Amino acid sequence: MRIIARRTLREFWESDPAYADAISPLTEWYCHMEKVTYETPQDVKAELRTASILKGGRVVFNIAGNKYRVILAIDYERQIGWIRFVGTHAQYDKVDAESV
Repeated sequence: MRIIARRTLREFWESDPAYADAISPLTEWYCHMEKVTYETPQDVKAELRTASILKGGRVVFNIAGNKYRVILAIDYERQIGWIRFVGTHAQYDKVDAESV
């Protein structure tokens, strides 16, 4: 799957020194997602049990033991995922995951 855009992840961990511990888990998540093919939301859930499936092809991923969250909008047919949000769990709680 092609993930757009890695820059969003980098901008997050560079935005505050407190997020330096996010570099490794976010990079690992990105590399994993670039290698996989998911045909359906159920495929995502089957492999990544902590992922939350939302409406509109969106999936919430728990990163680094749920310290961080990534919202990805996935076009399963074209195998493209757009990063819609990356942040801490507290920041995630303040957004509408289905509309960001």
